[in-house]
Amino acid sequence: MMMWSNFFLQEENRRRGAAARRRARGQPKAQMTPEREGKIKLALLLTSVGATLAVLAVGTEFWVELNTYRDNGSAVCDAAHLGLWKMCTKRLWQADVPAGRDTCGPAELPGEANCTYFKFFTTGENAHIFQRTTKKEVNQAAAVIAVLGLAVMALGCLCIIMVLSKGAEFLLRVGAVCFGFSGLLVLVSLEVFRHSVRALMQRVSPEPPAAPALTYEYSWSLGCGVGAGLVLMLGGGCFLLLTLPPGPWSPLCPKWGQRAP
Repeated sequence: MMMWSNFFLQEENRRRGAAARRRARGQPKAQMTPEREGKIKLALLLTSVGATLAVLAVGTEFWVELNTYRDNGSAVCDAAHLGLWKMCTKRLWQADVPAGRDTCGPAELPGEANCTYFKFFTTGENAHIFQRTTKKEVNQAAAVIAVLGLAVMALGCLCIIMVLSKGAEFLLRVGAVCFGFSGLLVLVSLEVFRHSVRALMQRVSPEPPAAPALTYEYSWSLGCGVGAGLVLMLGGGCFLLLTLPPGPWSPLCPKWGQRAP
């Protein structure tokens, strides 16, 4: 009887050990705490604002407005606005231009518009605006950098979605770098575009008719780009802070909900 009891006891211990090993192998990884998940979602909301502004800036053509002067002896005046891909010239009624303004505009006023896409990436031709010629290499560089910024931004969004859905927290740092780098690329694209505007103003055609006097002012699309770059870099910094280990001061701070003795 003693032998059978020992046999059954060993068999039971073996079965329990095998079940424990199976549970250990199938045990899920440590889940993300709700507090940490909330912080990641809050940072993602911030970067989504920057992403929206970036897409709005790159997709619209109100980066800069070119305005002729009103004292041309006519009832109409000419203005233009352009972005990375497209330019529009408009003929406005001087009666619609705000009083006290010396130049034609703003470009949002109703008028006869003629919009065309740039041919930098198709036929390689420069564009001609008010007897002035663009410098296509600079315009191309601004557009390529902006698109690259959007691509890196999309990669950052994908990384954060993987962190939230699959728990792959190692991608959090990758997403932080992507968002910060995309914001930097957007700001670099804006600066390159500013150089393209200066080159346009200086490249006056010598052929008749004479080039009209122009002024230029940056418009709301470029403002969206500035905001997008800053917000994306801020969001990348927030994600990067979430990847850092607790600081040496954290043991000195009481936990939330922990009362002092």
